[in-house]
Amino acid sequence: MDISNHPWHLYLMSAIYIIAGLFHFIAPTKYREIVPRYIPYRNSMVFWSGIAEIIIGIGVLIPVFQKAALMALILMLLIFLTVHFYMLKNTKRIPKWILMLRIPLQFVLIYWAFSYLQH
Repeated sequence: MDISNHPWHLYLMSAIYIIAGLFHFIAPTKYREIVPRYIPYRNSMVFWSGIAEIIIGIGVLIPVFQKAALMALILMLLIFLTVHFYMLKNTKRIPKWILMLRIPLQFVLIYWAFSYLQH
């Protein structure tokens, strides 16, 4: 596996998702609170979404898995948009302006992942 030609920002992308995935296990209660109530098996969803983020974070650095990992990342970010909209409507503890900023940030992250599919 030759990862020497990856630009620094691909390593950054990988680290962001690996660390985010690890936090699903460090602070699962915080993540469980933001899972919309209409989604069943919220504990399992927190667990498996953490696993998915870690696997995707690793996958973007492995050339043979990179394209699949990037596509999975884009799909995951699109699915997570539902959580952001749910939080905007149902969360009182986080200031609305922060919740509003998360939505366009999600699209920036999607574009970032998509930009690697062009190579």
